[in-house]
Amino acid sequence: MRTTRLGGMTTLLVVVSVLLGGDQARRVEAEEPLAIAAEVLSPEQREDASGMIERDIVRRTAEVNARNRDAWSKIHSRTDWEQFRDERIDKLRQSLAEFPPVPDKLNVRTTGVVPGDGFQIENVVYESRPGQWVTANLYVPSAPKKSMPGMLIAHAHHRDKPQSELQDMGMTWARAGCLVLVIDQVGYGERRSHPFHRESDFAKPFAVSRQDYHFRYDTGVQLQLLGDSLMGWMAWDLMRGVDLLLARDGIDPKRIILLGAVAGGGDPAGVTAALDRRIACCVPFNFGGPQPESKYPLPEDSESSFNYLAGSYWESTRGLRLGGRDDFLHWVIVGSTAPRYLIHAHEFSWDGEHDPVWKRYQKIWGDFYQAGDRIGVAHGHGLLRQSSDEASHCTNIGPPHRKMIHPLLKRWFDIQVTPDMEYSQPRKRDELISMTDQARQELHPQSLTDVMSRVAGERMSRARQQLADKPAVERRTLLQSMWSKLLGPIVPAQRPVIQSTVSDVKPPSGMRVERVVLEVESGIVVPLILLIPAKPQGRMPVVVGLAQAGKAGFLEHRANEIMQLVDGGAVVVLPDLRGTGESRSGNSRGKESEDTNLSCNVLLFGETLVGQRLRDLRSVIKFLREHPEIDMQRLALWGDSFTPPNPPDTNFQVPHGVDGWPTESEPLGGLLALLGALFEEDVRAVSISGGLVSYRDVLTHFGLVIPHDAAVPGALTAGDLSDLARGLSPRPLRLAGMVDHRNRRVPLGDLKTEYVAAPPDGSPPQAVEFSDDSRTAASWLLDTLR
Repeated sequence: MRTTRLGGMTTLLVVVSVLLGGDQARRVEAEEPLAIAAEVLSPEQREDASGMIERDIVRRTAEVNARNRDAWSKIHSRTDWEQFRDERIDKLRQSLAEFPPVPDKLNVRTTGVVPGDGFQIENVVYESRPGQWVTANLYVPSAPKKSMPGMLIAHAHHRDKPQSELQDMGMTWARAGCLVLVIDQVGYGERRSHPFHRESDFAKPFAVSRQDYHFRYDTGVQLQLLGDSLMGWMAWDLMRGVDLLLARDGIDPKRIILLGAVAGGGDPAGVTAALDRRIACCVPFNFGGPQPESKYPLPEDSESSFNYLAGSYWESTRGLRLGGRDDFLHWVIVGSTAPRYLIHAHEFSWDGEHDPVWKRYQKIWGDFYQAGDRIGVAHGHGLLRQSSDEASHCTNIGPPHRKMIHPLLKRWFDIQVTPDMEYSQPRKRDELISMTDQARQELHPQSLTDVMSRVAGERMSRARQQLADKPAVERRTLLQSMWSKLLGPIVPAQRPVIQSTVSDVKPPSGMRVERVVLEVESGIVVPLILLIPAKPQGRMPVVVGLAQAGKAGFLEHRANEIMQLVDGGAVVVLPDLRGTGESRSGNSRGKESEDTNLSCNVLLFGETLVGQRLRDLRSVIKFLREHPEIDMQRLALWGDSFTPPNPPDTNFQVPHGVDGWPTESEPLGGLLALLGALFEEDVRAVSISGGLVSYRDVLTHFGLVIPHDAAVPGALTAGDLSDLARGLSPRPLRLAGMVDHRNRRVPLGDLKTEYVAAPPDGSPPQAVEFSDDSRTAASWLLDTLR
């Protein structure tokens, strides 16, 4: 086969199949050109379709904000507020993680002591969950008092615990008589899982200090597959840090203060304070109210125009999954800490006159609890886009911000510090190492990937125990229940509406080409092509092709198979489900792509892009049921990927931000084929090419080589993809050219081990065919659908 591009048209030169008597066939070795344009939408329609998902997010965001404003307007008393608060914080807790049991006694080790002037630094480690040790520095007064405040600092996404501002705060407040704990958050500093610590760790130049920040994306997606979240694991570590402080002699349990630094530290601080009432005061920078990115000054109508939901992006702690659906918006989380102490903190300038969240806090603290003296403000100056000379940029919490924090802590907690008392003598990074070689030998800390893999194994085992010994029908019903909870709404909201249908005037020989635009939801369209045999004999079997690249990918890369299917009497249907093919939002699929941004945002509303696309697929199937020429008793789903696998010698030890990141797999087609068959009784067979073999394996490497939208939150709580495949039994399944978590071809022996299992109820085993060749689906599909 040869492929060329002619304008907007894909030209395919194929070998045509000729049927000769019964089931026998031979191929005529003659090339016959087949020219089919992949486009169904006009350029204007295509541009409009590329923004469908974003417009839906904007619409949903407006609905969430309107609902929230209405609910707030009906809160008139402390009782009203606490009922509103408790419902939402309970939902927040459920969304974050499946937390392990709280340890009866925290396992803590001091691994070294660094002397100082009026303080000392204890390098400590504590076990927050089995095998996972948190590295931390505890700043202790040289002469501890009988009653001391305890301070816990959550660092920003910029740098880990040795950063100079963190040291300054630890030393200054320890000299003032406080115990100050500064930890490395998940994936940072001594807890990083990637190997890029210094310039010599990679052959090309890369941003050494930014790797922890960038790899938090990978960790966030991996935890998402567990059903947990990076926010949840950070909050758990901070709560165990409170345990550590409270276990120290002389600590005052009524003076536990949690400070969350700018840019990613305030988020877990605010959430942790909402979950842990032992925290007496919270200082969550840039969380709850206006953000550094907010337009400044705020508008006069900010009460009605402010985006209380905020939004999400790849960093994964700012956007809290289900937050929009279950209404635990950031201001609600912070407001839930009342009547405890709060410093409403901002990295840059603050427009207090128009800040609608500040007005709500005043009502909660002042009117509902008569505790208006327990809230204060700290802020910097200038704007985010201004230079450091014009604005108060900092790495964690800078001197301008601390200048406003000190008087509040003095008034509330008798912590005597003024700006001229601040102390700064930063120690070298090596002096602050907590997990020493000796500690490592004694404690055997597990890597983050090992801990995640162990948790995944436990949750998969629990799911498999539920599925074990179930008859095929009952097992499928149970899988449907599990996956419907993970995916979000998957039932089409309306009957699909045909917006337009056009038949090609000069279709290729041997087929008809129909171009259809389906409106599957208000504002959501699915363009599709039907390739129909020119001389059908009765109702025909149908094969629906599914891929991230959409119909254009099939026409470009699977011409032989398409022709073989049509020649064999099957209808081939190629839809572009939302965000794919003609409706894609861009060509990039990486961490900072628009696709990742959209995927992160739909999670706020309890949906997933996979779930939305499954809904679209089910709408397409509804449409096909009414097609007069199609036999829906012979429906097959063909999930494919046209992304080449990574060669065996690919270097996977690559930092973020340099050329050479390994090619990401595109498992969407195979995943949708499995899910479509799980939920649609009409599906008789499934063929998958280039699909992902296992979600669990994604947790075993520090770098992510699957797209964000392919990682279904909580997927591993329903087993793994092989369990989903077995749930289709006894319907036949074909797996070809499957790839692993690094987008490498999986040997057939390993694939069989993963996917072949005898049904527990004694029924015949599922018919599964394995192949190394991604381009040989047609013969199998035709044989299966006869």
